[in-house]
Amino acid sequence: MKFQSQFKENLLLSFQKEGEAWLAQLPELIAYCENQWELKIGDPFQLSFNYVAPATRADGTEFVVKLCIPREGFRDELEALRLFAGQGIVSVIAADEERGILLLEKLAPGTMLVEVNKEETSCRLAAKVLGELHRPAPSSSLLPTTQSREANLQRQLREHPDGKGPITRSQMEKACDIFEYLHKSSQQQFLLHGDFHHYNVLASGENEWRAIDPKGLIGEREYDVIQFLLNKLPETDILPVLRDRIDIFVDMLHLNRERLVLWGYCHSVLATSWTVDSHGNYEKRFYQAVTSFEQLLYKYRN
Repeated sequence: MKFQSQFKENLLLSFQKEGEAWLAQLPELIAYCENQWELKIGDPFQLSFNYVAPATRADGTEFVVKLCIPREGFRDELEALRLFAGQGIVSVIAADEERGILLLEKLAPGTMLVEVNKEETSCRLAAKVLGELHRPAPSSSLLPTTQSREANLQRQLREHPDGKGPITRSQMEKACDIFEYLHKSSQQQFLLHGDFHHYNVLASGENEWRAIDPKGLIGEREYDVIQFLLNKLPETDILPVLRDRIDIFVDMLHLNRERLVLWGYCHSVLATSWTVDSHGNYEKRFYQAVTSFEQLLYKYRN
């Protein structure tokens, strides 16, 4: 079975022998899906870390099959999908937790929000989806909280005491301090998507949009906006774009502007650190956002 080269490279780089073993099992897993749910699975979509492909039953009903390495991330996604229960997000038709398989409804026409070129329109559509998604956190859940993101940054600071890539030690320490302040002063926790951005929102009908691929996270609603803010930014002068996006989300979702900007600083430092590779490359727009959030915070506080 031939795989997309970038998909194979991603798996082997991130999961090494585990990824190699899982790739070897994929033909068997695909055959299992076809037999278990009486499907015919088509050619996969553009792949990153999971095998995702359209599937059709004999009666013509269309689905999407998603095969993942059955780790914590898969279990978090499945729990989040079940908790959201199709409200603002794709529905789960069936799942095999042991094998890391999801059978999902197919969203049609499936256009990605990233293809909506008008900036204000895409932001308003995204805010509407988040408004449908967010709900008070369940009383009992195994999903990670935003404190896990704080712990991740603290660990990176210990491992990179002089800073990481373009991020200085001072910036990492400041982000850790703000993370701690936000967690200590938090009033209410919500069920969050955890990776909400332009590529994870699809058209599901006329003037209807829904999210896909949740990470599953517990935290403040403001935090769930940040990854969207960091995506589809211009190469330069990103501050006005961030400011306008924040205005829309704060207005439509009645968010706390100052806390959103504080979360923005923390997460943009963390997100930049995630993109630093062994050659020193990193996502420059994420790093530009660090300074932009700092400037916005100064403006709003003065």
